Amino acid sequence: MRKRNVIAMVSIVTVMLMTGCSSSSTDPTSTTDTTTIASSEETSSQAEEGETQQDNTIVSTKYGNVKGVQEGEVLTWYGIPYGKAPTGELRWQAPQQPDAWTETLECTQASSPALQLSGTEVTGSEDCLRLNVYAKENSQNLPVLVFIHGGNNQTGNAGEIPGQDIVVNNNCVYVSIDYRLGLLGFNCLPALQTEEGSTGNYAMLDIAAALDWVKENISAFGGDPENITVSGFSAGGRDVMAMLISPIFEGKFQKAIAFSGGMTTADETLSANKIAEAIAPLAVEDGKFATEAEAFNWLLTSGQDVKDYLYSISSERLVALMGNAGIRMSVFPHLYEDGVVIPMEGFDTTSYNDVPLMMLTGSTEFSMFCLGDAYFESEEMQGYTAEEIAAAKAFASKYGSDMYRIFNAQCSAEKMAANYTSNIYLCEVDYGGETSQMKADLGDYGAFHGIFVPMLSTQNNYTATFEGAFEKAGYVAMAKQYNNYLANFLATGDPNGEGLAQWTNWTPESKNSMVFDGTETDAIVELKDVSTTYEQIIAQMEADTSISPELKEKVIKNVMNGRWFSDTLDQHFQSPNLWDVSIQ
Repeated sequence: MRKRNVIAMVSIVTVMLMTGCSSSSTDPTSTTDTTTIASSEETSSQAEEGETQQDNTIVSTKYGNVKGVQEGEVLTWYGIPYGKAPTGELRWQAPQQPDAWTETLECTQASSPALQLSGTEVTGSEDCLRLNVYAKENSQNLPVLVFIHGGNNQTGNAGEIPGQDIVVNNNCVYVSIDYRLGLLGFNCLPALQTEEGSTGNYAMLDIAAALDWVKENISAFGGDPENITVSGFSAGGRDVMAMLISPIFEGKFQKAIAFSGGMTTADETLSANKIAEAIAPLAVEDGKFATEAEAFNWLLTSGQDVKDYLYSISSERLVALMGNAGIRMSVFPHLYEDGVVIPMEGFDTTSYNDVPLMMLTGSTEFSMFCLGDAYFESEEMQGYTAEEIAAAKAFASKYGSDMYRIFNAQCSAEKMAANYTSNIYLCEVDYGGETSQMKADLGDYGAFHGIFVPMLSTQNNYTATFEGAFEKAGYVAMAKQYNNYLANFLATGDPNGEGLAQWTNWTPESKNSMVFDGTETDAIVELKDVSTTYEQIIAQMEADTSISPELKEKVIKNVMNGRWFSDTLDQHFQSPNLWDVSIQ
């Protein structure tokens, strides 16, 4: 098996295509027989009606007609605006409804994703409040699956998981959205929060606006506005979990799916400190202050002068700050507990948007993040042999993945159990994992972060990297079974159906997860208790002799520390607090 550019996959791949949703004054060719029309006005009206009937890629929305493309039985509309471009005075404001248009919008090519840092280059567009719709031809009143892409809420795009396979395999309408990223999508500095009801969770406001658009318009595409399932991968999955506790999302969806999500929120004050620390060098560079410490203190004030300065910074400079956070909230804080979008108590709330919930994880979730971690190339690692470094990576991947997988699903279920009445369904993909018969196919990466994606779409960022792994009959059979469960869940909120192994919901008394695996030729789908605890994992780490105590301490405090899943680990081993601000 060849692996190409695996480390680069830690950041979600951004596909840059030309902006697609543009005004067109060219109408499709009419087939109306004008010899039967009595007047020119009637001719025009009936011709337009005939065009709409003949061309099913043209759909009428609340704001105007949109024209998509058809490939086989699937219709796709790319880059439909659900909000005005958040530029100028709208940069850090709630999204505004788009202006209506009179001429048909050509939504036939992927639009630019949100402005973001891709490697060392700033790419994308601020005009990013757009969404894609996929539907089978002649769809009517089908379940709707809305997808929020991953990328740490810093990178990524709505095309992360294309919907052509999903709408066919799951008999649904599929919507994927772009939303503001980085400091344009999340910024809680006090100068931006001076009005009552202010929030720095702008990206969450974008997602809420997109769901409102779906509710108002999706019936025209064949979807049922009363049967909406919100879903997301990675950062998108964490956004979905935040929606479950957010008052602004009440009633906006009927079911939820978190793919490798988990519960993460950020303290607003600590977050503001980190953001001020990141922007302070720009203020010095721009001549506002002589030192970063002075700039830092000023940026934490709420004056109009600070607000004016923040708005004067180019978006390109802002999105280049903070880099890829590598699943560390302290590097790029977001999902603030502000009492507006997210309760001040975060996930300690007792109030949920209580809907049927599915949570999925891979069994080797940390592999891509640790195997490519820059620390292993640092000066501190120079004295170790290649074998020792390989063992250190294996140590971090094994125990970090065990923590990450329970964080993604089990820990959330445990937190919610006392105050959540709807069924919670947990599942784990073990294809390529430590105990899987297919471990060799995926090597050290195992059932990695994103292992489920090829189950949903044959177009993905992983197939070329792991050549042949996802074309195996066993993976294909496993994917088919998962899609059967998924289709049932989208339709009814219950994944079970004829011909499928019974998938019982998770409860504290019956900690069941549906585990998806396979052989070369067949799927292995079994209901199991795969739960563990942080304490058990830490005990195993302490007993592990595969690496020296010195190397173990370095890995724990420099590679595994500060991640979404590592609070208990950091407290136990007294790892440095990454929330501390270095500016004095």
